[in-house]
Amino acid sequence: MARAWNEAFVAWMEREGWSAPVLAKELEAVVRRLTRKAGPGRELSEIMVHKWRCGETSWPQEKYRIALEQVSGLMVAALGFAPPDRRRKPAPVEDPVHRRSFLALTTGSAGAAVLGPPAAGVGSGAVLRLRQQLDTLMVLDDSRGGHDTLERAALAGARETVALQEKPATQRTRQRLFSPAADYTATAAWSCVDARESVRAQPLHERALLLAGLAQDPVATMRVWNSVAILAHQRGAHAESLAAGQGAQATAFARRDPLFASLAHARIAIAHAHLGDHRPALRSLEHAEKALAKADPRLRPSWIAFYGRAELHAITSIVHDRLGNSPAAEAASHHALAALPQVFARNRRSPPPGSRSPSSTRATSTRQPPPPPASSLSWAAPPCPDGCGPCSATSIAT
Repeated sequence: MARAWNEAFVAWMEREGWSAPVLAKELEAVVRRLTRKAGPGRELSEIMVHKWRCGETSWPQEKYRIALEQVSGLMVAALGFAPPDRRRKPAPVEDPVHRRSFLALTTGSAGAAVLGPPAAGVGSGAVLRLRQQLDTLMVLDDSRGGHDTLERAALAGARETVALQEKPATQRTRQRLFSPAADYTATAAWSCVDARESVRAQPLHERALLLAGLAQDPVATMRVWNSVAILAHQRGAHAESLAAGQGAQATAFARRDPLFASLAHARIAIAHAHLGDHRPALRSLEHAEKALAKADPRLRPSWIAFYGRAELHAITSIVHDRLGNSPAAEAASHHALAALPQVFARNRRSPPPGSRSPSSTRATSTRQPPPPPASSLSWAAPPCPDGCGPCSATSIAT
């Protein structure tokens, strides 16, 4: 019997201009980002994409279904995929004597437990979906900045993630669940930092660090230390900000990945500058620049998407200004503004009029907030009653 081609999937690929090799590479990149896998490994091949097209495979693996939904913006059903029709085989005829004996043994509360429906287990697909929803929150943060709706949604996601610990799962999966829980909590903490709500942010940072430790996740730990450094800077606690930056620098991922190392050095440079440490500040800036030159910007968690050449130029301007070197500060500021169009070009959008450096503060911004985008959050939350502030581009370096 000839297989039926998946016409909906084929039409979508043709409409969006996807070739099988390019789509396979893009889907594998999404899966790696969601699972935080780096380096070489087994990749999705164009042969598998062809099998999806010709209908040989009608239901891709769960991780690829999630990736397809994220890349296309459509449900997999709209792309023509459907689970196979698994018809149940008739149950074997049971010996009536054995059946009566079994029923006699399973009466009462113990019997109810045995005969009740089995609890749904938690697998890697659940972790992938939690990561996908977290990326949705990052998009909301990029467009609106920190606000109550984002904070409540992130905390709801953290609660849901922790609640999954109560369901049947392997020990490895249980540990992995702590990682998105840490990221959701860190997102809520960042929302408070971005909204200048330091009182609410501090306990959330402590909770996020605990969860990241339970997950043994150096990336989540690095993220929390970065946020702690910014919060301490807002409060004028520059020695604490320096210690937080050094904590970020000491994480395993910062030691291994130049992009994370560059961000940690940049945070340390700002703290040294405000403490009046000229040489350490300039030395940290130099380390940040060298590390960024070695960094590969691909396959990064969504929370660090803000950091790049424009952000580092803005931080360099702040450091030189604090150290009293006005010409260098002005030059770095011009470099930061010049790099912004490149950032927007990589994101396939144009910079809005009056767009500001990623490191500028709310107090100095004159740009009006953009209209809130349509969002499909899993957790319903009422609109922010006070509106939202200007876009923070996920960083407040000053």
